[in-house]
Amino acid sequence: MIHSPYVRKQVSVQRTMGLVLLALLPAIALYAWKIATGILVSLALATLTALAAEALVLALRKRPVGIALGDLSAVVTAWLVALSLPAIAPWWLTVAAVLVAIVAVKHIYGGLGQNPFNPAMVAYCTMIVAFPALMSQWPAAGALDFDTQLGLILGSARELDAITGATALDALRTGLRADGASVQSVLQGPAFGMAGGREWEWVGLGYLAGGALLLTTRIITWHMPAAFLGTLVVVSGLFWLIAPGQFASPLFHLASGGTLLAAFFIITDPVSGATTPRGKLVFAAGIALIVWLIRSFGAYPDGIAFAVLLMNMCVPLLDMKTQPRVFGHRNEAGESVRTGERRP
Repeated sequence: MIHSPYVRKQVSVQRTMGLVLLALLPAIALYAWKIATGILVSLALATLTALAAEALVLALRKRPVGIALGDLSAVVTAWLVALSLPAIAPWWLTVAAVLVAIVAVKHIYGGLGQNPFNPAMVAYCTMIVAFPALMSQWPAAGALDFDTQLGLILGSARELDAITGATALDALRTGLRADGASVQSVLQGPAFGMAGGREWEWVGLGYLAGGALLLTTRIITWHMPAAFLGTLVVVSGLFWLIAPGQFASPLFHLASGGTLLAAFFIITDPVSGATTPRGKLVFAAGIALIVWLIRSFGAYPDGIAFAVLLMNMCVPLLDMKTQPRVFGHRNEAGESVRTGERRP
């Protein structure tokens, strides 16, 4: 039997971020194989931009550059930004998004560990508000060869209708606006696969595999993924049972959009998310509820980024109200207190 005191092995930021990058590789490989090889170009561009921006800002702030670049946090942010944007987004859009994430979100608040908002989601929201047409140009699975994708990324002429395919969420939203359309009839269209978008289910499986790695290595805890996915299933399932012709099934919501990317890699950000066990559950459940509301009734097909930022604003209150009980502390009179009390 192991007795206290318990000594935990120190985990470096570099190791943590390295494992996150490793966990993203299955989804990236499936993305490049099934959807668009151009995602590799966008990832490389985002990585170089993030490292250059990080080095420049640190130099201006007179902080050590080498140590900060070596912790891989900027690379993780860059990859999440690139995976959130369309794979054929023009190069300057990817650069602008990464600069927003690194400079305007991460360092304006003091650098690593200080930002109250998720950098990748702020970058996404900024781009979708500023350039909505470009942010809707998602490549149809396997429709474009690599040369065409590279040309689009580097700035070739873009004909919107000719080069893109609607995402599953967007196709469902548009299809339901037609007179007499139902979810069942819309899902027969070419944009849909077995559960979500055609071929996008493979990418989702990649995120699921990466999430399992993060859970196994204890980089993240079960609270946020379980609360997020569970709440999304319960809410969407309830309305699907009530009105299946109007609302999509839980499986569709799980397999579509950025659901699995968000569950394991976005909402689990240790800086901008809740930190207490109960706070994590409420935080993730709130995101899931907002996501479903935006998908079902809002102006955008997917609402993950907006939901994350809204719940980021609630984190201080959540952490304050969900503090765990503290045992063995002293009261104001200096007396030892054995029974549990909540921190003020």
